[in-house]
Amino acid sequence: MLLSNYQIFKLPNCVTFAPQMKILFHYLSRYKGFVFLSFLLATLNTSFSLLDPVFFGKLIDFVKPFSNDNPNPTSLAELLAKTTSMLFITNVMKFVLIMMGVAMVSRIAKAFQDYTVNTVIQRFGADVYTDGLKRSLQLPYQRFEDQRSGETLAVLEKVRIDSEKFMSLFINVFFGVIVSVTFVLVYSFFHYPPMVLIYIVGAIILSFLMSFLSKKIKVIQKTIVKETTALAGATTESLRNIELIRSLGLTNQEIKRLNLTTKKILQLELKKVKSIRSLSFVQGTFVNLMRQSILFVLAYVVFNQHLTIGQMITMQFFSFFIFGPLQELGNIILAYREAETSLNNFETLMNTPVEPKPDFPKTIGNIEELSFDKVSFKHATAKNYALNQISFTVNRGETIAFVGPSGSGKTTLVKLLVGLYHPAEGKILYNKVPYIELDIEAFRHQIGFVTQDTQLFAGSIRENLLFVSPNATDAEMVQALTKAAAHTLLSRAENGLDTVIGEGGMKISGGEKQRLSIARALLRHPKLLVFDEATSALDSITEEAITKTVKAISDEKEQINILIAHRLSTIMHADRIYVLEKGNVVEMGSHTDLVEVKGLYYAMWRQQIGERSIDSVD
Repeated sequence: MLLSNYQIFKLPNCVTFAPQMKILFHYLSRYKGFVFLSFLLATLNTSFSLLDPVFFGKLIDFVKPFSNDNPNPTSLAELLAKTTSMLFITNVMKFVLIMMGVAMVSRIAKAFQDYTVNTVIQRFGADVYTDGLKRSLQLPYQRFEDQRSGETLAVLEKVRIDSEKFMSLFINVFFGVIVSVTFVLVYSFFHYPPMVLIYIVGAIILSFLMSFLSKKIKVIQKTIVKETTALAGATTESLRNIELIRSLGLTNQEIKRLNLTTKKILQLELKKVKSIRSLSFVQGTFVNLMRQSILFVLAYVVFNQHLTIGQMITMQFFSFFIFGPLQELGNIILAYREAETSLNNFETLMNTPVEPKPDFPKTIGNIEELSFDKVSFKHATAKNYALNQISFTVNRGETIAFVGPSGSGKTTLVKLLVGLYHPAEGKILYNKVPYIELDIEAFRHQIGFVTQDTQLFAGSIRENLLFVSPNATDAEMVQALTKAAAHTLLSRAENGLDTVIGEGGMKISGGEKQRLSIARALLRHPKLLVFDEATSALDSITEEAITKTVKAISDEKEQINILIAHRLSTIMHADRIYVLEKGNVVEMGSHTDLVEVKGLYYAMWRQQIGERSIDSVD
């Protein structure tokens, strides 16, 4: 069974957390030092903040005998203090300086706490995003066929943002509450133990109340994340196909389609806001009730002379330190629910099995031979096989071609060739070694692939070429462009190789895109060169030039050449041509042999070339 990275991290059996939180703990375990330091600094910050009301209460008790409420000192010590104003001022200054020092330590601890917390948060976010992206790029190709590319990006962005928000609130607020409660309980225990029970009961009731009320928010948030992810995928898809949308005047239609999802998300957000406001109201009302109850109890305790006025004021301040942050409990729980939902989506991504790799991969050196041994393939949702019992062998220096009507299985065969699909039956062998036993990445570095739908990247001509061969020289790039008949593109480019072509090659023609794609494949000096409808987007003149280039490359006999084509004129020079129909090889031979047989290939040739051309060939 495949295990994702975070599953390596184990927790004691006595500790139970939601699986999503285990993911969080796993990543945080990488920064144990920073996390521990953050908690230590948060403890110092909160503890010294709480010392301020302690010393303030002591100051009140010290000053009280000198107030107008006690004009007649009853003790000699009070009388001496009354008559010695300098001593009074000195003692008051001591309290003030102590309180200033306490505040200074608290602020310094807070500054370093913010730094360490943000360091952990940023590193966590980077790790989650990096691991998620790495996992996404290792998923089976069919996974990408079943979803929009923007959805994966939305999942990674959401888990990063939501987890960072939760961690910030947890350390800065929730942990501060824990420290505050502990400090107050200890102080209360030494001054008036029954107060401990009052603080504990109040905190527990508030916590359970918030947890209960937030469950509704969790359900809403889960739906919001789902709809937002879908919207991100749909928006990415629309922007990618902007040319088609604008050309067909579908802009308003597309805006309306996206707005339907946006409005649905808006209604859910408003529903969540309503729930949060209700939570906040209940929370605020309960906190105010608790504060007033504590004030009443403290007044009664002072009346019975169990506490001094200063201690009463200190404990009342404590109620603000405890219940004030507890008012943020709703936000913390909301952040937790959001992080839980996002981490659940991240967990699903990380648990998706990656492309299988052998435990002990084999290397084969240069590709010398490629064989299909009774290979069959069927798509997951299909009833029939896309390819059925396909067998052939091709050696280095040979050129073979696959032709057939649409839906015959040509594209599926290409994806099997480069390992994007894996056969349901049979074997694919390179140098007589099954593909599933190969070092996949090393093997793929020997492939040159020209796809039917040209796939270029935003940037310059140079960046698109260096994408497949980072160490290529300018001379090698120009040579590859010339071989691909793309020298005209380079000659009219304003900045030569540094000319920006836009995302997906928006600034160049369809034919130029294809020629640049071919140049990119040739630059790699591949040992297996696959042309999947490489000339489908080219005009007849350029097609002829590319065909001559492909033929010249084939004549060099330096690699295995596999051609997939609709236009039969581009594959006439192939050593062998395989004719596919409904996933089966129905004919095989050279161009001349197949024309003489007058089967399916002959019919296709006749349709494309015309009766006169056929007669001339005959």
